[in-house]
Amino acid sequence: MKKSGMAILLISLSALHLAVLAAGFLSPYDVAEQDRQFPFAPPTRVHFIDAEGTVHWRPFICLLAEDAAQFGVYHEDMQKCFPVRFLVEGTPYRLGGVFASRQHLLGVDPPARLFLMGTDGYGRDLFSRFLHGGQISLAAGLLAMLLSLGLGMLLGTASGFYGGWLDAAVMRFGELFIALPWLYLLFALRAFLPLNINPSQAFLLLIAVIGSVGWARPARLIRGVVLSGKERHYVLAARIFGGSSLYLMRRHILPQTYSIIVTQAVLLVPQYILAEVTLSFLGLGVGEPVPSWGNMLASLQQYHVMVSYWWMLLPGVALVPVFLGYVLLANALQTRAI
Repeated sequence: MKKSGMAILLISLSALHLAVLAAGFLSPYDVAEQDRQFPFAPPTRVHFIDAEGTVHWRPFICLLAEDAAQFGVYHEDMQKCFPVRFLVEGTPYRLGGVFASRQHLLGVDPPARLFLMGTDGYGRDLFSRFLHGGQISLAAGLLAMLLSLGLGMLLGTASGFYGGWLDAAVMRFGELFIALPWLYLLFALRAFLPLNINPSQAFLLLIAVIGSVGWARPARLIRGVVLSGKERHYVLAARIFGGSSLYLMRRHILPQTYSIIVTQAVLLVPQYILAEVTLSFLGLGVGEPVPSWGNMLASLQQYHVMVSYWWMLLPGVALVPVFLGYVLLANALQTRAI
């Protein structure tokens, strides 16, 4: 892949993570705010042309009204329209979890409601929940990746550098993790842990479970590089001149593993995001009312929701470019390493 293509990928992924980090600013409503007047409301249509054919420079929306005879069916009242406003005061939040603010990028005056991705069965805004849910899912993927790579680097380096019984024990233990299907292994580990815990504990537990499962593959790759690196002439010369094991690993051997670590990091993040989505989808991850990309899709287990309200699929569709971006970036890094 050309440098321009990799730059575009990096910018796109960075923009996604920044948008998720600024979820409070970008989302119009609070994630737990329910509006029981609008259950399963479709995505709000944004207009520039009114009923008389006049073009407006400012986008506007029209008031939604539910059909009295049919549940979940809505009609727009083109005679009651409200402009979309920018930088409006709204529900308080903390930007990045640190800075308190009430400024939101978009908003409309009541009684109008702006649902860019529609609402769920409780009348909660899916767009707001998707952005905040990304904080859980992306953070779980990134933190679990750090845990997994940390274990893989520690065990792989020690295994390759010292060899002997330690090498044999680590590699045989790693082969057990590689041989077992990771999804079933996640289920088995999660089954031994308590179910009724608060969202914060569930989030940390999720990271620990996911991160502790995936260490074996990066450990094997790092071990191979360490085995080769410790036999290089400059490493042997440094050892002869009195270099300690810690110095040799830190100064001469570990720098050779950095390209593998970066590539593995980019590969593991989407896998771990998918693991979080799968566990939360099945009710084994972060539970309501805290949103995550997994529990947002849990309502699709009900057949009538899946076939009647297409916008409930949007969080799943939005995951595709996220995974694709990481996979393409990993492929580009591997190509450059070769």
